[in-house]
Amino acid sequence: MKVKANILAVIEIACLLTFPSDIKMEQQNTEVDPIRKIKQNAFKKGEFLRFDVSYGVFDTAEATIEIKESSEKVAWRNTMHIVGKGWSKGALSWFFKVEDRYETYMDEDAILPWKFIRHVREGGYELDREIHFNQYSDKAFVFQNDKKEYQVAPNTQDLLSAFYYARTLDLQNAKVGQEFVINTFFDREMYPLKIKFLGKEIIKTKLGRFSCLKFRPLVEQGRVFKEEEDMTIWISNDANKVPIRVTSDLLVGSINMDLVEYKNLIHPLRQAGR
Repeated sequence: MKVKANILAVIEIACLLTFPSDIKMEQQNTEVDPIRKIKQNAFKKGEFLRFDVSYGVFDTAEATIEIKESSEKVAWRNTMHIVGKGWSKGALSWFFKVEDRYETYMDEDAILPWKFIRHVREGGYELDREIHFNQYSDKAFVFQNDKKEYQVAPNTQDLLSAFYYARTLDLQNAKVGQEFVINTFFDREMYPLKIKFLGKEIIKTKLGRFSCLKFRPLVEQGRVFKEEEDMTIWISNDANKVPIRVTSDLLVGSINMDLVEYKNLIHPLRQAGR
């Protein structure tokens, strides 16, 4: 069903704590760390965001994304444990129940993933998959019944960590029409996630009116999204750069995902005109 597919696409965008013994890695003792370092002041541990997803006047789903207060070291690196969840509610749950959970263990300094977990329950469809990243050798190891190894580009993101990496970019000085490209590994293949800046706009939500930066993901046909899907993202025009609204246009109507609750942001979320 087209409406269901778009709901799940919006949720996905919003959307083994150590490497197995057969993945050979040596602790880095050199003075020059081969892993990049990114200074950022957009998010911290404890940040929590909750979104309502609606189709027209109907509330259909809910989604949360949270940086846990505690995490683990992976590959001798400090990480942020990020958990994104999406679930159906109301009438949608009667005939198509959704309970999805995404997790990433993201390097605190490099803003790169070391491990990605995908747990999907959508109607009768089930998927459990883990991806372990070796950022030293640019490889990804996919675990789903078996193990397969893939070569990836340097500084490759997973679907969840890409969202946080995007928040470290200098978006305040973006020019209309400018595109940002994030190399992402998803569903056993690399794809370039392109985000085009459309300008500034004031968005009104249940939380108030916010000055936002407007973006449109540019996706390839036959990949994660379908060509006809038309998605727009508004993020807060401040140092937090949190999503305020995500819209996916359909042939009839549209699906909206609005921020309805937030906790532990680094900076106050400023409303427009204040």
